Amino acid sequence: MPNGVIVKSVVVLGAVTMLAAGVWGRVDPAGFARFTGWPNHEHFLHDAGVFQIGIGLMMLSALWWRDVIAVVLAGFWVTSALHAHNHAVDLDLGGKPTDPWLLAGLAVLGLAAWVARVRRLRRERAAGEGGVSGHVTAR
Repeated sequence: MPNGVIVKSVVVLGAVTMLAAGVWGRVDPAGFARFTGWPNHEHFLHDAGVFQIGIGLMMLSALWWRDVIAVVLAGFWVTSALHAHNHAVDLDLGGKPTDPWLLAGLAVLGLAAWVARVRRLRRERAAGEGGVSGHVTAR
């Protein structure tokens, strides 16, 4: 098995594992806590879930984009948006009423930066200046 196939397979396996654990922690925090032996703190398990989802999405994104900035910005804005949602639905569990709005603001900034980055990479690629780090294509 060629080295590239091994690496990509491990990335996909790691991403699927992170996504599965993250979705479980987000959707069924009590079940996740029982299985793992963690305390059943609903909000923290929700947050841990979305951060694992973010890791899984970044791992998959790294297989698609060669540009590390595009990958981390995609992970940042998606995770920040999910984190903001957690704080909105978990307000009765604690935190400040401004938390969802501040986190959503970070998500919007991350999304704007990601869009700007992807547009720049596409322009560079169209102009033939992208090089290896500028490609925004599937591998």
